Amino acid sequence: MAEAATVPASPAAIGDSEFDRDTAVTRREPGVYDIDLSAGWTIISAVNGGYLLAVLGRALADTLPHPDPFSITAHYLTASRPGPAVVRTETVRTGRTLSTGQASLFQYDDEGGEVERIRVLASYGDLATLPDDVRTTATPPPIPPLERCFGPEDGPAPIDGSNAIADRLMIKLDPATTGWALGTPSGKGEMRAWFGLADGRDADPLSLLLAVDALPPTAFELGLKGWVPTVELTVHVRRRPAPGPLRISITTRNLAGGFLEEDAEVWDSADRLVAQSRQLARVRLG
Repeated sequence: MAEAATVPASPAAIGDSEFDRDTAVTRREPGVYDIDLSAGWTIISAVNGGYLLAVLGRALADTLPHPDPFSITAHYLTASRPGPAVVRTETVRTGRTLSTGQASLFQYDDEGGEVERIRVLASYGDLATLPDDVRTTATPPPIPPLERCFGPEDGPAPIDGSNAIADRLMIKLDPATTGWALGTPSGKGEMRAWFGLADGRDADPLSLLLAVDALPPTAFELGLKGWVPTVELTVHVRRRPAPGPLRISITTRNLAGGFLEEDAEVWDSADRLVAQSRQLARVRLG
Protein backbone atom coordinates (compact mmCIF):
# COMPACT_ATOMS: atom_id res chain seq x y z
CA MET A 1 0.00 0.00 0.00
CA ALA A 2 1.12 3.54 -0.70
CA GLU A 3 0.28 4.61 2.83
CA ALA A 4 2.65 2.04 4.33
CA ALA A 5 5.56 3.44 2.36
CA THR A 6 5.17 6.82 4.09
CA VAL A 7 4.95 5.72 7.73
CA PRO A 8 8.15 5.46 9.81
CA ALA A 9 8.74 2.25 11.75
CA SER A 10 7.68 4.04 14.94
CA PRO A 11 5.41 6.93 13.91
CA ALA A 12 5.04 9.82 16.32
CA ALA A 13 1.77 10.18 18.20
CA ILE A 14 -0.40 13.28 18.21
CA GLY A 15 0.80 15.34 21.15
CA ASP A 16 4.30 13.83 21.10
CA SER A 17 5.82 14.87 17.79
CA GLU A 18 8.21 17.55 16.59
CA PHE A 19 5.25 19.56 15.30
CA ASP A 20 3.61 19.48 18.73
CA ARG A 21 6.80 20.46 20.53
CA ASP A 22 7.59 23.28 18.10
CA THR A 23 4.08 24.77 18.25
CA ALA A 24 3.76 24.46 22.04
CA VAL A 25 3.19 27.76 23.80
CA THR A 26 3.91 28.52 27.47
CA ARG A 27 1.27 30.53 29.31
CA ARG A 28 2.93 33.47 31.05
CA GLU A 29 -0.39 34.85 32.28
CA PRO A 30 -3.98 34.64 31.01
CA GLY A 31 -3.97 35.65 27.35
CA VAL A 32 -0.16 35.92 27.09
CA TYR A 33 2.01 33.06 25.80
CA ASP A 34 5.72 32.66 25.12
CA ILE A 35 7.26 30.54 22.37
CA ASP A 36 10.62 30.09 20.69
CA LEU A 37 9.89 29.82 16.96
CA SER A 38 11.87 26.90 15.59
CA ALA A 39 14.29 27.29 12.68
CA GLY A 40 13.13 23.87 11.51
CA TRP A 41 10.04 25.37 9.86
CA THR A 42 11.77 27.97 7.71
CA ILE A 43 12.26 28.57 4.01
CA ILE A 44 15.59 30.44 3.65
CA SER A 45 15.27 32.60 6.81
CA ALA A 46 11.49 33.17 6.91
CA VAL A 47 9.23 31.10 9.15
CA ASN A 48 6.49 29.27 7.22
CA GLY A 49 3.07 30.91 7.46
CA GLY A 50 1.19 27.66 8.09
CA TYR A 51 3.46 26.83 11.02
CA LEU A 52 2.85 30.31 12.46
CA LEU A 53 -0.90 29.86 12.06
CA ALA A 54 -0.69 26.57 13.98
CA VAL A 55 1.18 28.34 16.80
CA LEU A 56 -1.52 30.99 17.09
CA GLY A 57 -4.20 28.32 16.70
CA ARG A 58 -2.78 26.42 19.67
CA ALA A 59 -2.76 29.55 21.83
CA LEU A 60 -6.38 30.28 20.92
CA ALA A 61 -7.37 26.69 21.73
CA ASP A 62 -6.01 27.29 25.23
CA THR A 63 -7.78 30.63 25.56
CA LEU A 64 -11.23 29.74 24.22
CA PRO A 65 -13.71 27.22 25.70
CA HIS A 66 -13.97 25.25 22.43
CA PRO A 67 -11.12 23.02 21.19
CA ASP A 68 -11.11 23.21 17.38
CA PRO A 69 -10.58 25.97 14.83
CA PHE A 70 -13.60 26.19 12.50
CA SER A 71 -12.60 29.38 10.65
CA ILE A 72 -9.36 31.25 11.11
CA THR A 73 -8.14 34.31 9.16
CA ALA A 74 -4.59 35.58 9.41
CA HIS A 75 -3.01 38.78 8.12
CA TYR A 76 0.77 38.54 7.79
CA LEU A 77 2.14 41.97 8.67
CA THR A 78 5.92 41.46 8.77
CA ALA A 79 8.18 38.47 8.15
CA SER A 80 8.76 36.25 11.19
CA ARG A 81 12.16 34.78 12.02
CA PRO A 82 13.28 31.97 14.30
CA GLY A 83 13.64 32.91 17.93
CA PRO A 84 11.62 34.25 20.87
CA ALA A 85 8.09 35.49 20.32
CA VAL A 86 5.05 36.35 22.40
CA VAL A 87 1.42 35.61 21.53
CA ARG A 88 -1.35 37.77 22.95
CA THR A 89 -4.92 36.47 22.77
CA GLU A 90 -8.32 37.96 23.50
CA THR A 91 -11.74 36.35 23.82
CA VAL A 92 -14.21 38.29 21.69
CA ARG A 93 -17.35 36.24 22.31
CA THR A 94 -18.35 32.86 23.68
CA GLY A 95 -21.51 30.91 22.87
CA ARG A 96 -22.87 27.41 23.24
CA THR A 97 -21.51 26.04 19.94
CA LEU A 98 -18.97 28.66 18.82
CA SER A 99 -16.51 31.00 20.44
CA THR A 100 -14.55 33.79 18.75
CA GLY A 101 -11.13 35.09 19.63
CA GLN A 102 -8.27 37.10 18.23
CA ALA A 103 -4.53 36.72 18.61
CA SER A 104 -1.33 38.46 17.55
CA LEU A 105 2.25 37.23 17.48
CA PHE A 106 5.02 39.69 18.32
CA GLN A 107 8.79 39.54 18.08
CA TYR A 108 11.44 42.02 19.13
CA ASP A 109 13.44 44.54 17.11
CA ASP A 110 17.10 45.39 17.73
CA GLU A 111 16.09 47.91 20.41
CA GLY A 112 13.93 45.39 22.24
CA GLY A 113 10.59 46.81 21.09
CA GLU A 114 7.71 44.57 20.08
CA VAL A 115 6.93 44.19 16.36
CA GLU A 116 3.64 42.59 15.35
CA ARG A 117 4.19 39.79 12.83
CA ILE A 118 0.74 38.26 12.34
CA ARG A 119 -2.81 38.99 13.48
CA VAL A 120 -5.60 36.40 13.58
CA LEU A 121 -9.37 36.36 14.07
CA ALA A 122 -10.90 32.92 14.58
CA SER A 123 -14.08 31.02 15.44
CA TYR A 124 -13.71 27.79 17.42
CA GLY A 125 -16.11 24.92 18.07
CA ASP A 126 -16.05 21.18 18.66
CA LEU A 127 -15.72 19.14 15.46
CA ALA A 128 -16.73 15.97 17.33
CA THR A 129 -20.25 17.33 17.83
CA LEU A 130 -21.02 18.04 14.16
CA PRO A 131 -23.68 15.96 12.37
CA ASP A 132 -22.61 13.42 9.75
CA ASP A 133 -24.91 14.76 7.01
CA VAL A 134 -22.78 15.72 3.99
CA ARG A 135 -24.17 17.11 0.72
CA THR A 136 -21.42 18.09 -1.67
CA THR A 137 -20.40 18.20 -5.31
CA ALA A 138 -16.70 18.28 -4.37
CA THR A 139 -14.57 15.26 -5.28
CA PRO A 140 -11.06 14.23 -4.20
CA PRO A 141 -8.25 15.47 -6.49
CA PRO A 142 -7.00 13.02 -9.13
CA ILE A 143 -3.50 12.33 -7.79
CA PRO A 144 -1.55 9.24 -8.93
CA PRO A 145 -0.59 6.62 -6.32
CA LEU A 146 1.96 7.90 -3.86
CA GLU A 147 4.81 5.76 -5.25
CA ARG A 148 4.39 7.44 -8.66
CA CYS A 149 4.70 10.96 -7.23
CA PHE A 150 7.84 13.00 -6.52
CA GLY A 151 9.31 14.51 -3.36
CA PRO A 152 12.04 17.09 -2.64
CA GLU A 153 14.65 14.32 -2.72
CA ASP A 154 13.81 13.62 -6.38
CA GLY A 155 14.78 17.00 -7.80
CA PRO A 156 16.29 20.45 -7.21
CA ALA A 157 15.15 22.73 -4.40
CA PRO A 158 12.37 25.09 -5.51
CA ILE A 159 14.42 28.12 -4.47
CA ASP A 160 18.08 28.69 -3.67
CA GLY A 161 19.05 28.52 -0.02
CA SER A 162 17.96 26.58 3.04
CA ASN A 163 14.62 24.79 2.98
CA ALA A 164 14.59 23.32 6.49
CA ILE A 165 10.85 22.72 6.51
CA ALA A 166 11.20 20.09 3.76
CA ASP A 167 12.94 17.77 6.22
CA ARG A 168 9.87 17.81 8.48
CA LEU A 169 7.26 17.08 5.84
CA MET A 170 6.27 14.17 3.64
CA ILE A 171 5.32 15.77 0.32
CA LYS A 172 4.89 13.77 -2.87
CA LEU A 173 3.87 15.95 -5.81
CA ASP A 174 1.63 14.89 -8.67
CA PRO A 175 3.99 14.65 -11.70
CA ALA A 176 1.49 16.73 -13.69
CA THR A 177 2.30 19.71 -11.44
CA THR A 178 6.11 19.41 -11.42
CA GLY A 179 6.95 20.89 -14.82
CA TRP A 180 8.51 23.89 -13.06
CA ALA A 181 11.18 21.61 -11.54
CA LEU A 182 12.22 20.51 -15.04
CA GLY A 183 12.23 24.01 -16.53
CA THR A 184 8.93 23.40 -18.36
CA PRO A 185 6.11 24.86 -16.24
CA SER A 186 2.64 24.01 -17.53
CA GLY A 187 1.32 27.56 -17.35
CA LYS A 188 -1.56 26.28 -15.20
CA GLY A 189 -1.91 27.51 -11.63
CA GLU A 190 -2.15 24.04 -10.10
CA MET A 191 -0.30 22.10 -7.41
CA ARG A 192 -1.36 18.68 -6.09
CA ALA A 193 0.35 16.38 -3.61
CA TRP A 194 0.17 13.70 -0.96
CA PHE A 195 1.03 15.27 2.39
CA GLY A 196 1.99 14.25 5.91
CA LEU A 197 4.51 14.95 8.65
CA ALA A 198 7.86 13.23 8.19
CA ASP A 199 7.76 11.60 11.64
CA GLY A 200 4.50 9.83 10.77
CA ARG A 201 2.25 11.82 13.12
CA ASP A 202 -1.34 11.68 11.91
CA ALA A 203 -3.13 14.90 11.03
CA ASP A 204 -5.41 16.77 13.41
CA PRO A 205 -7.21 20.12 13.11
CA LEU A 206 -4.15 22.13 14.12
CA SER A 207 -1.82 20.43 11.63
CA LEU A 208 -4.37 21.16 8.88
CA LEU A 209 -3.48 24.84 9.40
CA LEU A 210 0.06 23.92 8.36
CA ALA A 211 -1.01 21.65 5.50
CA VAL A 212 -2.82 24.35 3.50
CA ASP A 213 0.39 26.41 3.27
CA ALA A 214 3.01 23.68 2.88
CA LEU A 215 3.22 22.94 -0.87
CA PRO A 216 5.33 24.80 -3.42
CA PRO A 217 3.40 27.85 -4.67
CA THR A 218 1.24 27.57 -7.77
CA ALA A 219 3.24 30.51 -9.15
CA PHE A 220 6.01 28.04 -10.05
CA GLU A 221 3.72 26.30 -12.54
CA LEU A 222 2.84 29.73 -13.92
CA GLY A 223 6.50 30.16 -14.82
CA LEU A 224 7.46 32.53 -11.99
CA LYS A 225 10.47 32.13 -9.70
CA GLY A 226 11.25 33.14 -6.15
CA TRP A 227 9.14 32.70 -3.05
CA VAL A 228 5.58 34.00 -2.77
CA PRO A 229 4.90 35.74 0.57
CA THR A 230 1.43 35.41 2.06
CA VAL A 231 -0.59 38.57 2.65
CA GLU A 232 -3.77 36.98 4.01
CA LEU A 233 -4.85 33.37 4.64
CA THR A 234 -8.28 32.07 5.64
CA VAL A 235 -8.74 28.40 6.60
CA HIS A 236 -11.98 26.49 7.17
CA VAL A 237 -11.56 23.22 9.07
CA ARG A 238 -14.50 20.94 8.23
CA ARG A 239 -13.79 17.62 9.95
CA ARG A 240 -11.25 15.77 12.06
CA PRO A 241 -9.08 13.90 9.54
CA ALA A 242 -8.89 10.13 9.48
CA PRO A 243 -5.44 8.55 10.04
CA GLY A 244 -3.18 8.33 7.01
CA PRO A 245 -1.74 10.70 4.42
CA LEU A 246 -3.68 13.70 3.18
CA ARG A 247 -4.22 14.81 -0.40
CA ILE A 248 -3.96 18.52 -1.15
CA SER A 249 -5.06 20.35 -4.28
CA ILE A 250 -4.26 24.05 -4.80
CA THR A 251 -5.41 26.17 -7.73
CA THR A 252 -4.89 29.74 -8.91
CA ARG A 253 -7.24 31.28 -11.46
CA ASN A 254 -6.16 34.90 -11.38
CA LEU A 255 -2.81 36.68 -11.17
CA ALA A 256 -3.12 40.45 -11.50
CA GLY A 257 -1.19 43.46 -10.27
CA GLY A 258 1.48 41.31 -8.67
CA PHE A 259 -0.98 39.34 -6.49
CA LEU A 260 -2.58 35.92 -6.89
CA GLU A 261 -5.03 33.79 -4.94
CA GLU A 262 -4.47 30.15 -3.97
CA ASP A 263 -7.53 28.02 -3.24
CA ALA A 264 -6.72 24.81 -1.38
CA GLU A 265 -8.68 21.66 -0.59
CA VAL A 266 -7.41 19.02 1.85
CA TRP A 267 -8.81 15.48 1.69
CA ASP A 268 -8.20 12.67 4.17
CA SER A 269 -7.67 8.94 3.63
CA ALA A 270 -11.44 8.35 3.92
CA ASP A 271 -12.10 10.63 0.91
CA ARG A 272 -13.54 13.39 3.08
CA LEU A 273 -12.96 17.09 2.55
CA VAL A 274 -11.41 18.10 5.89
CA ALA A 275 -10.14 21.63 5.21
CA GLN A 276 -10.39 24.45 2.68
CA SER A 277 -8.48 27.70 2.39
CA ARG A 278 -7.99 30.80 0.31
CA GLN A 279 -4.76 32.77 0.35
CA LEU A 280 -3.78 36.11 -1.16
CA ALA A 281 -0.07 36.21 -1.98
CA ARG A 282 2.37 38.60 -3.57
CA VAL A 283 4.49 37.56 -6.55
CA ARG A 284 7.62 39.10 -7.97
CA LEU A 285 7.08 39.65 -11.68
CA GLY A 286 9.95 39.84 -14.15
